[in-house]
Amino acid sequence: MARKPAKTTAARKSSRAAAKSTKRKVAKAGKTKAAKAKKAKTKTIKTKAVKAVAARKPARKVAKKSAAKSARGSSKKPAAKARAPRANPAAAAKPALPPQRVAVSHYDNADFESGLRTYAQYRDLGIVDATHGMVRAHVLRFVEPCDPDVVSKLHFHDTQFQMVYVLKGWVKTELEGEGEIMMRQGSAWTQPPHIKHKINDYSEDAELLEIILPADFETVELAG
Repeated sequence: MARKPAKTTAARKSSRAAAKSTKRKVAKAGKTKAAKAKKAKTKTIKTKAVKAVAARKPARKVAKKSAAKSARGSSKKPAAKARAPRANPAAAAKPALPPQRVAVSHYDNADFESGLRTYAQYRDLGIVDATHGMVRAHVLRFVEPCDPDVVSKLHFHDTQFQMVYVLKGWVKTELEGEGEIMMRQGSAWTQPPHIKHKINDYSEDAELLEIILPADFETVELAG
């Protein structure tokens, strides 16, 4: 049997080099494949993350819009409540007055009676009862000569309204802030609540019409 020829040293070296080259190529190909797989995996993860963020954005927008709408609604409610009219307890508690009735008064000298001033007499016109105490109206006439020590006393009335009209004669009245004024037949004036005033003189035939609100009031005399 013939014997195979032994390989030469050069042949062995060439075979080893070829094997090493093949091994390097295989290793390099494996590394390239692994790198590509890793790159593809990373790209897939990034894509999923971007999609997840994009999916969350509409939900956030909806949540923000809902929160803003809720805030606007809650801010409007107090404003609407503030605009609502408030009930007036004083008006609700104020009792309604009975209906007023017609009051007719004809002149009768016997109707003049003594009243607030000793030097004057008063003829009530029946307005107090007709208005259930809301208004007083009377005719005042002087029955004694004017005595300044008795007549000319500074005072004021706790009223809501007072008007005086001269029916006959004349009267000199002094009003706070106005001084003395001569009032003649046909003259009229108002006396605001709490205004200080006094009568300085009058004619013997002087007659005055007074209208006062309310019917019952207090008169306060002052020194000087």
